Amino acid sequence: MDGLSGAASVIAVIDVSAKIISLCLQYSKAVKDAKDDIERVQRKVSDITHILEQIKQLLDSQDKTRLSTTQGLFSSLAKCLKELENLQVELEPGKGRKTMSRIGFRALKWPFTSKHVDKIVSSLEGYEQSFSLALQVDQTTVVLSIDQKLDLAKLPIAQGASYDSHTEEHNARCLPNTRTALLQDITNWAQDKDGKSIFWLSGMAGTGKSTIARTIAESFASHGQLGASFFFKRGEGERGNASRFFTTIATDLVACEPGIVPGIRKTLNKDSAISYKALKDQFEKLILQPLLEIKQTRSQALVRVIVIDALDECEQEADIRAILQLLAQTKDIRPVPLRIVVTSRPELHIRLGFKEMANGTYQDLVLHEVPKSTIEHDIRLFLEHELGTIRKERMLAPDWPAQQQILALVELAVPLFIYAATVCRYVGSKGSSPTAFLNKVLQYQKATFSQLERTYLPALDQLLSEQEEDEKETWLQAFREVVGSIIVLESPLSTVSLACLLQVPQEEIQCRLDSLHSVLSVPNNKDAPVRLLHSSFREFLVSPKKQGNSSFWVNKERTHQKLASHCLRLMSGSSGLRQNMCSLSGPGVLRGEIDEKTIATSLPTDLQYACRYWINHLKQMPEKIKMLSIAETDWDACRSTLEGHSDEVSAVTFSPDGQLVASASDDNTVRLWETVTGTCHSTLEGHSSEVSAVAFSPDGQLTVRLWETATGTCRSTLDSPSAYIDHVDFSPDGQILRTDRGDIPVPQNPYIIGTNPI
Repeated sequence: MDGLSGAASVIAVIDVSAKIISLCLQYSKAVKDAKDDIERVQRKVSDITHILEQIKQLLDSQDKTRLSTTQGLFSSLAKCLKELENLQVELEPGKGRKTMSRIGFRALKWPFTSKHVDKIVSSLEGYEQSFSLALQVDQTTVVLSIDQKLDLAKLPIAQGASYDSHTEEHNARCLPNTRTALLQDITNWAQDKDGKSIFWLSGMAGTGKSTIARTIAESFASHGQLGASFFFKRGEGERGNASRFFTTIATDLVACEPGIVPGIRKTLNKDSAISYKALKDQFEKLILQPLLEIKQTRSQALVRVIVIDALDECEQEADIRAILQLLAQTKDIRPVPLRIVVTSRPELHIRLGFKEMANGTYQDLVLHEVPKSTIEHDIRLFLEHELGTIRKERMLAPDWPAQQQILALVELAVPLFIYAATVCRYVGSKGSSPTAFLNKVLQYQKATFSQLERTYLPALDQLLSEQEEDEKETWLQAFREVVGSIIVLESPLSTVSLACLLQVPQEEIQCRLDSLHSVLSVPNNKDAPVRLLHSSFREFLVSPKKQGNSSFWVNKERTHQKLASHCLRLMSGSSGLRQNMCSLSGPGVLRGEIDEKTIATSLPTDLQYACRYWINHLKQMPEKIKMLSIAETDWDACRSTLEGHSDEVSAVTFSPDGQLVASASDDNTVRLWETVTGTCHSTLEGHSSEVSAVAFSPDGQLTVRLWETATGTCRSTLDSPSAYIDHVDFSPDGQILRTDRGDIPVPQNPYIIGTNPI
């Protein structure tokens, strides 16, 4: 759409929306039996209006040719306008309007059923998502325009950590009319200008914390108030630790508050390695200082909300405590106030972290202490919705399930939503008899089974009972190998990659997983990763209390040992690691210069996993392992002896391409040796005393004395501190020589360095 028609279309939709909101207000005063439906329509129309007002502001203030996404909204705006106009017509009192004005609005009757309202809201949500996505894309485009350009590649993020990532796309949100009081409390807290800066939502495993976090993140995003989100998840690579936490938050904030770009750009120019520094440095230089330096905010929103889910799934307790201490410093940030929602289990180190905060910094709410009647109500609505869907899909009797069965499930579930969700997935699983499976679930009563046993045993016992008696142990061993590996992996793998790592046929792995959809996320795409649906499944299988008491118990230490062994085998095998895996032009190519497609093609996902995580599995084994060479025990591992120095050798280093070895000696020389033959390539003479350190520059061409490796001639002598230098190496760009006595600038094209007292 062109600028004029685009702005005009936006204004038209905003105008009709305002009329509908006004009509809804009239209905809410006059109609008592449909207040929830009226509020739902009014709220959704308000959400769309809020987004379109931001789009209009963007269109009015920017070069429209750069806003390619919002320029493509004409069709959606036209359809949305048509639907809203039809909605307005149906809401208008019509011919009886004069009569209405005489007798008041009490004669009004809400024209829609709840099901009709469901359709209206669902349709409007589609437009809302389209408009919101277009707004976010073009806001980011503006942020990254030439005058505000920022190389976000220097800020590595944790893939899949944001609430709207593909990984989180199909995970549950709160159903309508559930968690209403809690969600409203959080909304009110965020809008309260005098409110505390942090809202801590805690609860035991399975109480629905992540579902609530996704719901509020989505809600604040739809109102243009979400600043950032980070959903921790153990076993999901960088999502399971704090290494990319603040860089991900900073990247999200850039999209909504471009005023922080100058501050972040200044930090990156000063220290391009900031993303690898201490958490305190990352927070202060990428978030706190840039926010404090904002001169003008983009949005007139009251606050920016940051949602942090499952903080307890961050690996290091010390990192968790550090994150909490740093977040507490956001209390008085201006001109962009922050509100931070944190969800976690009430672990001791997290409780202590909050306790260390100053008074007035946070407010908390414990989910499993919410009144039982509220939890029962929400779980009942969830069960009725999910089981009702199963009834329609499987064409069951209209009275299935019986009301007493739903009430029994509610009693078994409270306070865990994960129980209700797992039961519904199990009952509705492919090839099942929902009636038989539901009856089986109800056999696991509270008096006999724990909460996690009631959650997971029905599905697992059913699978085991389907095996022949003489095949059960074989089935259990395969279960422990495949499922046991999945639950302790450091990062999820696809069935293809898992088969390569475990050396198990892919068909066998797929077969084992086909019946576990109620406890695992098993995608139809064989190249997509298999994931845990909930961390409590891992806890159920590896709990030490289950050892000897459960057929499904997984020995976590033994599984880590096997995975470490598989990783080492994969790396050292014929299809494993070799020199120059990516077929690069030569040594010294920077990692940033290699595109992801080359890496993915050259290093399969299973091999990448082995390289990254073999040490993690090794560290979690109870005993240290002595790794022996594959060669015979009497094999002489010495390739050659390098002889030639007349005094002690003080330092040795390899050239970047592995072709040369440089040795520094107390005989005042540096010698270069060919690694293949062991012969002396050249002797570098000229030092006035013993040489105590040696290093190759990144390009490996030159050698404070600089020596040319090709000719053995001294290129130049560098000024350095007047003391012994015992350690020397180059900065990655070869411009600085780093020593234990300080940094020394290096002339262009250094090759090799030898040092002696100056």
